[in-house]
Amino acid sequence: MVKVKKIYLWILTATLVLIIGVEYSFSQSPIYDTKSIIHPVVATDGMVSSQEKLSTQAGLQVLKEGGNAIDAAVTVGFALAVTLPRAGNIGGGGFMIIHRAENNENIALDYREKAPLKATRDMFLNEKGDVDNNKSRFSHLAVGVPGTVAGLIFALEKYGTISLERALQPAIELAEKGFPVTLDFYESLEFARKSLQQNSVSQSLFFPNNNPPVVGSIFQQPELAHSLKLIAQQGKKAFYEGEIATNIVKEMEANGGLISLDDLKKYEPKIRNSIEGEYHGYKIYSMPPPSSGGVHLVQMLNILESFDLKKLGQNTANTIHLMAETMKLAYADRAKYLGDPDFISVPIEGLISEKYADFLRLQIDQKKAIPSEKISLNNPHNFRESYETTHYSVVDKNGNAVSNTYTLNFSYGTGITVPNTGILLNNEMDDFVAKPGIGNAYNLTGGEFNAIAPEKRMLSSMTPTIVMKDDQVFLVTGSPGGSTIINTVLQIIVNVIDFDMNIAEATVSPRFHHQWLPDKLLLERGINQDTRQLLEEKGHNLTDSNAIGSTQSIMKVDNSLYGFSDTRRREALTLGF
Repeated sequence: MVKVKKIYLWILTATLVLIIGVEYSFSQSPIYDTKSIIHPVVATDGMVSSQEKLSTQAGLQVLKEGGNAIDAAVTVGFALAVTLPRAGNIGGGGFMIIHRAENNENIALDYREKAPLKATRDMFLNEKGDVDNNKSRFSHLAVGVPGTVAGLIFALEKYGTISLERALQPAIELAEKGFPVTLDFYESLEFARKSLQQNSVSQSLFFPNNNPPVVGSIFQQPELAHSLKLIAQQGKKAFYEGEIATNIVKEMEANGGLISLDDLKKYEPKIRNSIEGEYHGYKIYSMPPPSSGGVHLVQMLNILESFDLKKLGQNTANTIHLMAETMKLAYADRAKYLGDPDFISVPIEGLISEKYADFLRLQIDQKKAIPSEKISLNNPHNFRESYETTHYSVVDKNGNAVSNTYTLNFSYGTGITVPNTGILLNNEMDDFVAKPGIGNAYNLTGGEFNAIAPEKRMLSSMTPTIVMKDDQVFLVTGSPGGSTIINTVLQIIVNVIDFDMNIAEATVSPRFHHQWLPDKLLLERGINQDTRQLLEEKGHNLTDSNAIGSTQSIMKVDNSLYGFSDTRRREALTLGF
């Protein structure tokens, strides 16, 4: 009887210890919060979040085999060129933020496209001096010198651990053997039908018998598989000096394009100093120019930090008003001061200084909207101290992280596929200012700082971002969305830090966007009618918007990873293990 009692007491004590331990663990890092209406994917050893499920699976497998976050990111980048051809690419360019846990280092890798050597300031103006949008968006002249292959290979060779052949293996298999056509892929082809069918190679690849491949059929890209095999065997030279380069130049010469063999041989990715900021004790690391993303993300967070957003409430009229006015001020500065830092002096220090934020904050009227035309361009020098882009995020078990955004600009870029390669070409030259004061395809207005010049990199809104807390990765995020990207990333960060949302809640929350000109506040569905009425009373010009952005995000809290793929676009997937 005594023995039974002792055993019973021991079991009871052990059970209580277990319960207390579980409760303590949950209080530190809740896996399941009963107050949440949507929950993220949870893992401990690694996670990949991308806009296409097969590419996510390919990246996760690399992590499971012991590869690091950079290995997985490069694998995902090449795979997306096959499975998400409207945005994933080897004929475009982008930006990557890398966190290396071993030495607590944050790296900004710029592999943005650049203008060809023969590019000229007024190359897209017609005889009347007006911008010829067809030339700047859908012709061979619209193509910038691609940077993706050079950028991904550079990242792998400098920071990765696996071979280039291993990184390219999934992409090659997916191109060669094919993958099932989804409804999302089918509809994206229908959306881009006009531009793709203007090119005979794209027409034969994507519209056999004048129609896209049917949903459920297997889509194969043998010529792209051949190009990927060449890159796996020969590295960067295959694309920039070898057979692929020869095919690109031949296509340019036959159709009035400007890219030469010299352009391709001279292309190099660049390591730049990341933009750094702080928001409520969290460190922000994002992309510097020629991306405008990091500068204006930090600038807006600096302005907003002194407002008690948590007290005002998430997506209330007062909060949206303050954030929209902040967006207007930042985008006005973007139009004036941002460009390629290798060509112009960007006043980064002034733009991201807290003193400049204090100065701008005084211009915000908390009760009414300031018309965009009345926003005077300020002087940060005095304060020194696509829609079809795609983003993916990766975190490994050792705390390394990658935030990568890359693009062709438009859906399927120019719509031009280079013969014998399967490679779609970008139309990034439209991101330059063809004529000062005239908006580009995203209605972004710019000035001379972003004018066309040979070898110059066009301004971008891509905002791959890593947020740190106590020298540990806390949030990895980014988004496609053209001019809306910066504001999308801003809202993810504010939702998580100010409003204590888990990453799933922060992602699905309705978004809004203002970019100074045109003077319109875009609102997604889900922002209620009462809020809309209050915003109109404050003087905002409201416009119903399509879904804004498509974030792929990973949060790390204690020893757990929490990831979520935006529901705004189909086929995205976050996986962990």
